[in-house]
Amino acid sequence: MLWPFNHFRKPRLAPAGTIEAIYGMIVTQAREPIFYRDLGVPDTVNGRFDLLLLHLWLLLRRLRTAAHGGVELSQALFDRFCEDMDDNLREMGIGDQTVPKRMRAFGEAFYGRVQAYDQAIDTGPEALAQAICKNILNGAGMDHARRLAAYAVAANADLGQIDDSALLLGSFRFPAPLAEDETS
Repeated sequence: MLWPFNHFRKPRLAPAGTIEAIYGMIVTQAREPIFYRDLGVPDTVNGRFDLLLLHLWLLLRRLRTAAHGGVELSQALFDRFCEDMDDNLREMGIGDQTVPKRMRAFGEAFYGRVQAYDQAIDTGPEALAQAICKNILNGAGMDHARRLAAYAVAANADLGQIDDSALLLGSFRFPAPLAEDETS
C-alpha cells in the first residue's frame, strides 16, 4: 500500500512553473544591459546581485497587497531566490562548510535592503536614490542613482496597476528602463 504523504506538505497556490517563470522574469530584468551600460550598475557579481535584489524587492512589495495568494507566492519566490544563490555558490566552487555562512550574508543583505528601500520609497525619490546609491552603486554616482530610483518608482507604480490574478499567474512585465537620452 502506498502512503499519501503529500498532505504533510505546505499547499502551494502557485505551480512550480509559475514560480520559475516569475523568478526568470526577475533575473532577466536584472540582467538588462542598459542597467550596466547606461545606469552605472557595476557589472560585477555584487552589482548583479544587488540589481536582482532590487527587482525581487519590487515584486515582493507588490505581492504584499495581493488579496489572495500574495504571501504564499512571496515565500515561494524568496525560497527560489535562496535556491538560486545556493546553486550559484556551489557552481563557483564554494565548499559545503562555507555555503551556510554565505547564505546567511545573502539573507542579511536582502533584509537590510528591503528595509532600506521600503523606508526610502515611502519617504520619496531622493531618499530612494540615496539608498540605491549606497547599496547598488557603492556610494558613487548620485545621477545614476536618481535615474535608478526613478525607474524603481515607475516599476513600483506599474506593478501596482497589475490586477492580482495576472500578478499571481506571472502575466506581467517589468517596465523597460529608460536610456539616458530618454530621460532628458
